[in-house]
Amino acid sequence: MGVALCIFASLKLFTPDKFKAGFQKYDLLAQNVPAYGYVYPYIELALGLAYLGHIAPDATYVATIAVFAFSALGVGVALKRGHNVNCACMGNVLSVPLSTVTLFEDVVMSVMAAYMLLV
Repeated sequence: MGVALCIFASLKLFTPDKFKAGFQKYDLLAQNVPAYGYVYPYIELALGLAYLGHIAPDATYVATIAVFAFSALGVGVALKRGHNVNCACMGNVLSVPLSTVTLFEDVVMSVMAAYMLLV
């Protein structure tokens, strides 16, 4: 998980302005707090490094659940409304549509963190 989070965060940081603009189209917090689009890649990077360094595991798991469950909520709302937007999950390096795969990835990250917290 740590390696994946660091890689995805790095892809977002190549073009932060473009990431923020794309992210705002479907993330509920970024729509209301635009600066969150700039902060999100750093949160993801911090989580990845915390996983890799095994730093405060329980806090890392709880933060992962919060971040990805909330992200899943925004993706779900956008999909339900039929928004045809690109997922900013890989920054602007790859252009992939927002889809149920994105929703699945967010849910799986939350579930994996919850499992690690409980075990």
